Amino acid sequence: MSPGPQITLPWLDPEHPEAPFPHPTTALPDPNGLLAAGGDLSVPRLVNAYRHGIFPWFEAGQPILWWSPDPRAVLEPDHFQLRRSLKKSIRNRGYRVTFDQAFEQVMDGCAAPRADSDGTWITRGMQQAYIALHRVGHAHSVEVWDGPRLIGGLYGVASGRLFCGESMFSRERDASKIALAWLCRHLVAWDWPLIDVQMPTRHLLALGARTIPRAEFLARIAPLVNDPAAPEPATWQTNPDLSPLDPAWQEAR
Repeated sequence: MSPGPQITLPWLDPEHPEAPFPHPTTALPDPNGLLAAGGDLSVPRLVNAYRHGIFPWFEAGQPILWWSPDPRAVLEPDHFQLRRSLKKSIRNRGYRVTFDQAFEQVMDGCAAPRADSDGTWITRGMQQAYIALHRVGHAHSVEVWDGPRLIGGLYGVASGRLFCGESMFSRERDASKIALAWLCRHLVAWDWPLIDVQMPTRHLLALGARTIPRAEFLARIAPLVNDPAAPEPATWQTNPDLSPLDPAWQEAR
């Protein structure tokens, strides 16, 4: 049997974290969206990546791999599916939701082994990189608490008025959905019209995510990441008046 075709990727120089990425349209169709390898996970490199619709994803032992898949999965916050069962969970379980209060714990929760996976792509190096992003106000977490216990949450990266979701976890039923509901409620109030969820999953599609062509995705994020009126990187706080149980919000769902 003859060997398959070799894949040649652009290699990023770790000594030049501010160097431009290849254009996303040059990404491979198979594996879908693989764009480049190498480089580093420094704050300048990551900020530059997210501004251009690019994200890192690789397993332990691999070089850093950079992706921009086509199509792209997105979730418009005002299209979040707040189903009756989720409303009931928010109303009856008494969970407390915060922003940016336990970023490292949320990353630990997302990195923990799962029943349907043998390992995690959120390596210690990845955790340290996003913790550095969080410390300078670019990465954010949503936490769901049952008393003092963290039971779920999510984290991602803000770029202008675009939120790029990275991962979520639950230790109790609906905890990650509750985190996403609170995030979407706030993003709508802040006039942030799009969440990049990268790749479609059954879970995300059930919550209102959909796929769009990469060209459309890049066109939509360009004005968001370059918006001069976008807030400066900072710590986020929840507003109790922006609950997903707000009647006007529920009616719009």
